[in-house]
Amino acid sequence: MSVASPLATRPDCELCRSPGGRLILQTAAWRVVRVEDEDFPAFYRVIWQAHVAEWTDLDEGGQQQCMRAVSAIERVLRARLAPAKVNLATLGNVVPHLHWHVIARFDWDSHYPNPIWGNRLREVPGGARAALACPLETLDEAVRTALQALPAG
Repeated sequence: MSVASPLATRPDCELCRSPGGRLILQTAAWRVVRVEDEDFPAFYRVIWQAHVAEWTDLDEGGQQQCMRAVSAIERVLRARLAPAKVNLATLGNVVPHLHWHVIARFDWDSHYPNPIWGNRLREVPGGARAALACPLETLDEAVRTALQALPAG
């Protein structure tokens, strides 16, 4: 599964102590949350359950499980929202606990084409959430359904 024990946690790690967002689905290996961000409402994280810092801390089976979850989320975002781009990122400079960001981006969003951590370029009239092609609750359910269809282990 991974180099670290599946139960390995660190009390000083934010992602070991808290869900890291609105919980969508959790398995023994990973959990998926939606980040509550006013500018980027279709922003999900795949968080590895055990405390590992790097992608290569996972064995091939763990990497496959993790990327299946990332891919499932991206497919839902593309099908439901038709974004201009889906950003995938795993940085960990601030929180060194393996997690992937999966973020639907739109040419109308506040930062596009800048990264979400870059400079704001515009305001979104009515807010980003209102501009989405479907309600977040519907999107969350579609993400959950796609994740539940993934093969176990």
